[in-house]
Amino acid sequence: MERAQLRSPAPGRHRRRRGAAAAAAVAALGLIAGGAAAALAGGDALASSPAAAGLGSNWYASAPYLMPEDNSPPDPAAVMDATGQKAFQLAFILDSGGCTPSWGGTSSIETDTVMPAVIQKIRAKGGDVSVSVGGYGGNKLGQGCGTPEATAAGYQKVITKYQLKAIDFDLEEPEYENAAAIHNEIGAAKILQKNNPGLYVSITTAGTNAGTGWFGQQMLNEAKSQGFTPNNFSIMPFDGGFNGAAAQTDALVKFNKILQTTFGWDEATAYAHEGVSLMNGRTDVAEYFKQADFQAVLDFATAHELARYTFWSVNRDRQCPGTVDPGLSGSCSSVAQSDWDFTKYTVKFAGATPPTATPTATPTGTPTGSASPTGKPGTCTLPAWNASTVYTNGNKVSYQGRNYHAKWWTQNEIPTNSGQWGVWADDGAC
Repeated sequence: MERAQLRSPAPGRHRRRRGAAAAAAVAALGLIAGGAAAALAGGDALASSPAAAGLGSNWYASAPYLMPEDNSPPDPAAVMDATGQKAFQLAFILDSGGCTPSWGGTSSIETDTVMPAVIQKIRAKGGDVSVSVGGYGGNKLGQGCGTPEATAAGYQKVITKYQLKAIDFDLEEPEYENAAAIHNEIGAAKILQKNNPGLYVSITTAGTNAGTGWFGQQMLNEAKSQGFTPNNFSIMPFDGGFNGAAAQTDALVKFNKILQTTFGWDEATAYAHEGVSLMNGRTDVAEYFKQADFQAVLDFATAHELARYTFWSVNRDRQCPGTVDPGLSGSCSSVAQSDWDFTKYTVKFAGATPPTATPTATPTGTPTGSASPTGKPGTCTLPAWNASTVYTNGNKVSYQGRNYHAKWWTQNEIPTNSGQWGVWADDGAC
């Protein structure tokens, strides 16, 4: 398996059924059913949006994936307010049959009311969206449309419908194992790039410890043969035996060499056309990527001037309720975190500064070690946590109004990474 099952369009694979998810999304957006939803389905509402002219490419390059119709979708406006993120990668467009672009392969772009409402809400706050086509599993337009021209015509309907300035081709299993389908997808991307001047086009594919695998190389060869160069080729260094950020950055170095060899680029040019798409928290094969891993990859991406830094997904960018790690989930990360921790890294890649985090609310009552009878954070007297300091068992610190002690050696792991398996034990409010 090369890709997160959570990204599969097949119903039941850690995804909510569309009907319930769509209803939840509409409710979260505060829309009135009936006439208002129908009006938002049209192009006029999108065309009048203040962000219809698009954003800078830095925001499309940092847009994290969001599924507004599945996996307990969050309110994008709330995420924008909390993080400063301006763009989202909406997923996924598939073929519902007869070369028909549909959300998840089931909801036609012509009749769907959820996505137009989401897009309008994001644009009303000064943001914008890219749309991702493909993903893991399901029927893709490249498989069903027959030719590059027909495939491009299908995707052009999506671009026109949603006034898009950016599109992502997520080429993975099983489609990228089909040479004819990849020929159609790459050909379609080239046609769209030509017919939509300024369109931001990203290509996302599987990552391996060697950079990418045989089918990833086949896709690159197809792009070279067609004379197509997107804004970036991005790999997904997870679900393939990756252990932490060091393994991910090593894969990026190796992928850079593959790009050099394939296209005849020098190292800097290859990095300027290279991107990374991460997975936050627990992956399908129980790899764990925490905040420190995202920071390390961000540091690498910034230092080497990569073209893109994103992740799957905003739906998962929150701690699971109850047990921190209940297993793989499409709607939470299975690691200890504050809401939207991982989205803030994409904001930093875009060159912006996320808002200062608000301390996590403390439960009612007096927590262990708390000096406040109300359970609210008080004045901290312990030394403040420092990312560069080495801490060992028993060392105590304060962080965001709470006290913590280290359970073993640690450095650059924020104290909010607590819980049963975290290095920090939460001693309560200051």
